[in-house]
Amino acid sequence: MLKYSYGSVFSPYIEGLVLQKKTCGFAYDLQASILKTFDGFCIAKGYREPLITREITSEWATQRDSEGINYRNNRVSALRQLSLYMISLGINSYIPRQQQSAATPAPHIPDAAELAELFDAIDTYLPECSYWHRFSMEYQVLFRLYYCCGLRLTEGCCLKRKDIDLDRGIITIVESKGKKSRLVYMADDMASLCRDYDVKMSAYHADREWFFPGRKPGKPLGRAAVDAKFRIFWSMTECSKSCDKAPTVHALRHAHVVHRMNQWMLDGVPLDAMMPYLSRHLGHSGLHDTMYYYHQVSSAFQIVRRKDHMSAQIIPEVARYEE
Repeated sequence: MLKYSYGSVFSPYIEGLVLQKKTCGFAYDLQASILKTFDGFCIAKGYREPLITREITSEWATQRDSEGINYRNNRVSALRQLSLYMISLGINSYIPRQQQSAATPAPHIPDAAELAELFDAIDTYLPECSYWHRFSMEYQVLFRLYYCCGLRLTEGCCLKRKDIDLDRGIITIVESKGKKSRLVYMADDMASLCRDYDVKMSAYHADREWFFPGRKPGKPLGRAAVDAKFRIFWSMTECSKSCDKAPTVHALRHAHVVHRMNQWMLDGVPLDAMMPYLSRHLGHSGLHDTMYYYHQVSSAFQIVRRKDHMSAQIIPEVARYEE
């Protein structure tokens, strides 16, 4: 169950913390990796007493030249969790303070015109080597799944063939974020596209395990490779030249949420009735996570204002002599 082995004086407590978190359903892989680095840090420093002191914390919390403030704060947070775990065992450890992260700029969510440009770039892509022509098919379907079904990056890359019911158009997402599984229903045209793709891909790899095989058919497409290819496709569009912050693959999931909610409002569909279904469809733990996607997008509020018939009655327009 443990991905790393630890050898410092803190190793029993690190292992206990990681096992506790995983037992509770948390992935905890990033934190386990950070604690592995902390473990090596303690060995290098020669710490022999299993006690987290202010001095250890201060040295560990020093920001390195090669890292950003957010990752440095992740390191401090992991040590903080370890201290709290040790305190729960009766060991009086120093608790590091939480640090404020750097402000995250609002993401760029592609609009309909930008998506049309993006998918045109994807659809016209063809590798020079004929042996890799299958990737043109894979990208056409994979990136549409991200947008049309709101999948996360890893969820799309790691889809197994057995997890897609092509007859009924249902995708089974197995133990995704937070170890939660869910069903995702495809629109008829998306399901039809997947069926056509599966037939063509079977001509390359008849008994493949992965729906989107990578360069080595026994492995799926890699996250880093898919993210890098998305950036290349985006750079091929005209809209990329006037975009301050280039989107990532996750922006397609983000766009799925925003465009779906906008359409519901335009159609007069009550959001309070539909939001629980959308949240479940996305694999969110609550409605607040789904609304977080929406509130950052300026185009969303244009729809809200267009559908708002009460504000003029509640807040009347100011006359010229009152200004």
